[in-house]
Amino acid sequence: MGFWAFLILGLIAGVIARIVIPGKQPGGFWVTLLLGVLGAMLGGWLGGLIFNIGFDKFWSWSTWLFAVIGAVIVILIAQAIFGRRKTA
Repeated sequence: MGFWAFLILGLIAGVIARIVIPGKQPGGFWVTLLLGVLGAMLGGWLGGLIFNIGFDKFWSWSTWLFAVIGAVIVILIAQAIFGRRKTA
């Protein structure tokens, strides 16, 4: 998969993950892109590690599924770290 396809996959996975997770998430477009790309990388790595699946095809269901799962995990981690700050 090419660089631009990977960015598009990460952006769309990040947007889908933000829709799936209830509540307000911190960040805008660039944060969604970053978290989606990180999530796609994490999902691809975990899917390859656990299921020994190659993620070189953009239109594969497994690629999209693991990218969204990874993005959900990354957004939940970001919420746990940055989203719960309260000022005194």
